[in-house]
Amino acid sequence: MVRMSAEERRESVIRAAIAEFAQRGYYGTSTEAIAKRVGVSQPYLFRLFPGKKAIFAVASQRCIDEMCELFESVAAGLRSEEALKAMGDAYVRLIQERPERLQMQMQTYIAVAAAEAEGEHEFGELVRAGWGRLWDTVHLILGADVDRTTAFLAKGMLINTYAAMGFPPEHRVWQGMYPDAGATGRLEKCSDG
Repeated sequence: MVRMSAEERRESVIRAAIAEFAQRGYYGTSTEAIAKRVGVSQPYLFRLFPGKKAIFAVASQRCIDEMCELFESVAAGLRSEEALKAMGDAYVRLIQERPERLQMQMQTYIAVAAAEAEGEHEFGELVRAGWGRLWDTVHLILGADVDRTTAFLAKGMLINTYAAMGFPPEHRVWQGMYPDAGATGRLEKCSDG
């Protein structure tokens, strides 16, 4: 059997952490569960990361970074409405095919609110910086149009809410989300995840 390098093991921990935190949240996930999913000991886990907060922060940032990369990739060479549609379609596919990404986003917002309520602002600052990068990425792709950037991200958050609550695609709340998609169209993808 081939041994993994520390970097490969670190990547395994990040993937496992996203899966665990997405299901159980920050407070409901133990480092033991993450270590077990990866097949390492907790002491080894803490050689890779200084603690649970650090693991959660890296997992949260990974999800934001992957979204930025996804949007840049699908919008490369496209302009205006084509870029907007490509990013929207790619995001819907992402949360359909990898629902843990949507769940991790939701858990991140909860963890930020809890940390802020406890007077711990460092994690919130980290997440806000990530969202700033996401906003900048979308903003540049959409031609530095503040209104379009805001509308795109706001619609994405509404999609997150509907999908997380499990609204079926035929439900009235989806009306107007994608008028060009017909009665269900792309929305089926959102609510399947």
